[in-house]
Amino acid sequence: MGIALGVILLVILAAGGFFLVRYLNDPLRTLEPFPVGKYMDSYKALAGSKFQGNLRVENDLGWKEGIGRLMVFSFRDDPRPIVVLIPPTLAQIYFTKGQSYQGELEVKEGGLIYANSIRKN
Repeated sequence: MGIALGVILLVILAAGGFFLVRYLNDPLRTLEPFPVGKYMDSYKALAGSKFQGNLRVENDLGWKEGIGRLMVFSFRDDPRPIVVLIPPTLAQIYFTKGQSYQGELEVKEGGLIYANSIRKN
């Protein structure tokens, strides 16, 4: 009985440790959510800033070799569409309308939103 209780406790602690380390190593946890309203009002105020975004695929605008893929996303808390450039380094990701992703977004020159990283939820 004591050994079984010890094994169960060890499994619970290992699982808790795994999820804690995974949470602490998540680079997106320290970023603020993407401010859609502020971006729509004046993207210049956000130029150079990085944010995290919970994105939903709305449309694929196309791919250009060496530049990347332009995608239309909406956010979980704001349905207004936002165009994001997915760089060639993330070309292995296959996007399907309606799927949800989480990513690090950066507002670059001219208001272009660039995905530095993205992963499926």
